[in-house]
Amino acid sequence: MSESRYCIGIDLGTTHSALSFVDLAASEGEKTNQGVLPIAQLTAPGTLETPNLLPSFLYLPHSGELTPGDLTLPWTASRDYAVGELARSRGAGTPIRLVSSAKSWLCHPGVDRRAAILPNDAPPEVARVSPLESSVRYLTHLREAWDHAHPEAPFVDQDITVTIPASFDPAARELTAEAAQAAGYARMTLLEEPQAALYSWIQKSGGIWRKEVKVGDILLVVDVGGGTTDLSLIAVVEREGNLELHRVAVGDHILLGGDNMDLALAHVVARKLAAQGTQADPWQLRALTYACRAAKETLLNDQSADAVPLVVPSRGSKLIGGSIRTELTRAELTQTILEGFFPIVDAAARPVSRARAGLTQLGLPYAQDAGITRHLAAFLGKQVGALANLEGLADAVPEGASFLHPTAVLFNGGVFKSELLASRILDVLNGWLAAEGVAPARLLGGADLDLAVARGAAYYGYVKRGKGVRIRGGTARAYYVAIESAMPAVPGLEPPVSALCVAPFGMEEGTDAALPPQEFGLVVGEPVHFRFFGSSVRRQDQVGTMLDYWSPEELQELDEIQATLPTEGRTPGDIVPVRLHARVTEAGTLELEAVPSGSSERWKVEFDVRGGA
Repeated sequence: MSESRYCIGIDLGTTHSALSFVDLAASEGEKTNQGVLPIAQLTAPGTLETPNLLPSFLYLPHSGELTPGDLTLPWTASRDYAVGELARSRGAGTPIRLVSSAKSWLCHPGVDRRAAILPNDAPPEVARVSPLESSVRYLTHLREAWDHAHPEAPFVDQDITVTIPASFDPAARELTAEAAQAAGYARMTLLEEPQAALYSWIQKSGGIWRKEVKVGDILLVVDVGGGTTDLSLIAVVEREGNLELHRVAVGDHILLGGDNMDLALAHVVARKLAAQGTQADPWQLRALTYACRAAKETLLNDQSADAVPLVVPSRGSKLIGGSIRTELTRAELTQTILEGFFPIVDAAARPVSRARAGLTQLGLPYAQDAGITRHLAAFLGKQVGALANLEGLADAVPEGASFLHPTAVLFNGGVFKSELLASRILDVLNGWLAAEGVAPARLLGGADLDLAVARGAAYYGYVKRGKGVRIRGGTARAYYVAIESAMPAVPGLEPPVSALCVAPFGMEEGTDAALPPQEFGLVVGEPVHFRFFGSSVRRQDQVGTMLDYWSPEELQELDEIQATLPTEGRTPGDIVPVRLHARVTEAGTLELEAVPSGSSERWKVEFDVRGGA
């Protein structure tokens, strides 16, 4: 394999994807030569353009819908699907053939993410694809677009960094890595999106970042994208006389973002239409949601526009004689999003959970509470003790504080193109800080909301070579497996379970955790399922720490993992004494291995990435 000429960063987003790169031959120290790839894609049948963003949409046309050549790309004439702008625009009119939010489905543990389930509400005659395959197609298009633009530097020879939400669990990380490998990403590392956004801010500052932050600063990264809300805290510390950035906490995986806002806007417009005597059916409501997404982006990008027209095609004259025509106004946009998603609350507010119906449609597990400010309050309250073990910052949180106090805020995600929404978050946060008698948090300006994650990912590839500024932190959680106690059968009583720490908080990629001294029995010859937990607050636990009790706030249950030991020389059903060994791979995924006692054999404990038994 040839030496890399470029470090490539890819933002695999819920609604948009992007590719940035650092030219290693023209970069030195913190001065980097960085660019963004204009992504060749179809914007209409037979029409090729090269915008900087690739909409993360996949359209599956029926056999007679398009003419030969409509889907031809510079590198292939045999494609029978579309990704990018053509997919988004075509799918707005025929939503039953449009795959969207594949990234959110990829991390949904309640479905088989390898199964052909998308579009999830398509009729039987529509071909479907899996969340994994959808991601492979987006990533493949980015690789092909690069090779078309840079034939002298084949993609397969470059160092690639693909971003993921910080809150992705090990199964979702493993699936993302698998999708990248299937798309031809040979040298691939995963990076969390909030870190990528901060890397981009550092890179763009050209070294000035050291004058904008100081030792003791706590940076809050608020990343609201198309499908998720990601919250991270990064501390500025001093080591050997130099400023260093240390990631101290990440939030839970919150399926709450631009998709939710699009749906809320669609319902606002649907109610307006109903008041005018036009009732949209479910199919039209979905098409209206896609139309509202485009209108929202227009209004956020163009401050001079007061309204954007909306056209939703009819499925036939029996329903409505012609297309539905209406508009989304700026007032409707700001009222719906500002008050619905960014309400003014106090620091003690918490997300509200409602009683759920016994039966529900299969779909994405969206957050029940749309109030992002309430999720922020819960995150900062949960992390009030996050600095206790960080050298030099143990006393940074005043006694009696009810939440951890950020000193600076960095925004990321297209939602914050609206200055109104960014200001609302900052105003609410500073209201909480004022109530506890501390200085307001300042805004870290200059963020590139569309391209920051891709640019930061490319810069991270450069940093990994020992250049630039690295954010320390390792894994965002400590990881545990459940150990069932050996006890006689008691009717109506399940054996108690303990949680064994197999990977501590902050474990760096490319490192191994020392084997804990405990041995456990593993059944051979058949799959064995392990319950798997994560914690973002138990920072003191080391490999081998055994927890007999924990609160729901301390440990959260994740996907199961499964392992099958071969039966060679053993009888199926035998129990083999093993120790567990954890490793964070260079790609950023967590591996567990079962190591039989007295043997050099090692069996990888595979993640059950299907999310089921």
